[in-house]
Amino acid sequence: MAVQFTILGSGSGGNCAYLETGETRLLIDAGFSGKQIRERLAAIGRAPEGLNGILLTHEHQDHIQGLVGLAKLKIPIYCNRLTREAVELQLETKVDCRIFATGASFDIGNVRIDTFSIPHDAYDPVGYLLHAGGQKIGFLTDLGHATRLVCERVRASNVLVLETNHDLKMLQDDPRRPWSLKQRISSRHGHLSNEAAAEALQTIVHADLRHVYLGHLSRDCNRPELAREVIAKKMDSAGAGHLQIHSTSQARVCETLAFA
Repeated sequence: MAVQFTILGSGSGGNCAYLETGETRLLIDAGFSGKQIRERLAAIGRAPEGLNGILLTHEHQDHIQGLVGLAKLKIPIYCNRLTREAVELQLETKVDCRIFATGASFDIGNVRIDTFSIPHDAYDPVGYLLHAGGQKIGFLTDLGHATRLVCERVRASNVLVLETNHDLKMLQDDPRRPWSLKQRISSRHGHLSNEAAAEALQTIVHADLRHVYLGHLSRDCNRPELAREVIAKKMDSAGAGHLQIHSTSQARVCETLAFA
């Protein structure tokens, strides 16, 4: 079964990924406008009308802002109950969702989806491990620290989307953010720094983890080269030279990863 995986964009202002198997097409989060999502799908020869579902990790705007624009297509939206309630409160409209319990597994077409709780300042945020055509794709975005449970749940991944949100010094030195926001971002329910992400990855990496995507980079408090340098250094010390490190961008679609 052919599997294609594309990060349509990832950053502090918008996050969305696309997974395709022979019979199933999914978005993971919809953090750009409906128009932007359509344009980004078109860049890889796809359209939202072909989607079988949208998986939500949590209700923050940079993960859900495209839902209203896509609503008329009646694409099934998958999330837990508290996330649905928070989304409806934020968007001020009812959302037709397929509800799962955090920690449960379910199928959409020929994709198996495992869900698990992650520590973030949202109502009931989740991570995913997607089983598709013999590949396992893990999602760890928007979490303040990587618990032992979180690392265990994605340890089988062949592909991992991992938050590298900020460089701690750049965050501390940022003159535009108040101290309270800096504390929130760097808290255990905020966002992973480059160093924290590298330490988490060191506990997760194994011979069959072949690709890691560095996601959700802050526009002001990180740089792709900084994130890559920290991750690469930690992977070198772990003897994980086989791991391919991919930068993501909020402004552009990443190259599609294809598996036969």
